[in-house]
Amino acid sequence: KQVPVRFDLKTLHIPTYSAEKLSSLKDMNWNDFLQRVCSLLDSTEKNTGAARSKLNLLYYLCTVAVHKEVASRLISSQLFPILIQQLRAAANWDIRAKVARVIGLLALHTSELGENVPVSEAIILLTELIRENFRNSKLKQCLLPTLGELLYLIASKEEKREHSRECWIVPSAAYTVLMRCLREGVRLFHC
Repeated sequence: KQVPVRFDLKTLHIPTYSAEKLSSLKDMNWNDFLQRVCSLLDSTEKNTGAARSKLNLLYYLCTVAVHKEVASRLISSQLFPILIQQLRAAANWDIRAKVARVIGLLALHTSELGENVPVSEAIILLTELIRENFRNSKLKQCLLPTLGELLYLIASKEEKREHSRECWIVPSAAYTVLMRCLREGVRLFHC
C-alpha cells in the first residue's frame, strides 16, 4: 500500500519544481538544483531540525521520482551514491526508510540505466540491512520492495540486451534473503 507523500513547501530549502519543470531544466540549472539537493542530503548535522529537513526533502524526491525523465536523470547523477551513503549511515531509520523508497521509485520509473550507476552497491547494502535486521518485519517491509525493484531493473536491462551480465553483480545472498523473506510470509509493501 502506498502512503500519500506530502512535503512542506515552506521548509524545503530548494526550489520546488514540478517533475515536468525538472525534466525541462537546462544543464546549468539542473546541476545547480542537483548540487543543492545533494548538499542538503549529505549534511552531517545531527539535530532534530536537520533530520526533519532531510525527511522533507526525501518526501519531495518521492513525488518527482515517479516521472520517467526525472527518474532517469536522478539515478544517473551524483545523487544516487549519496542516497546509498544515507541508506548506510543515517542514524535515523525514518530517513533510511524514505531513502529506500526514493531508490525504489527511481528504479521503478527510470527508463535508462548507465553502466556506471552503482546498482550493485545498493543491492549489496539492502541485502546486508535486511539480513542484519531480519527479525524486524517493519524494516523488511521498507527495504524488500526496493531490493525487488533494483533486481527487476537489472533483469529487464539484461533481458533487453542493453548491458552485459557482468555490468551489475548481484550477490547470491540477495536472492537467498529475498527467498527466505518470501518463505516466511513477509508481505511486501512500501513504507
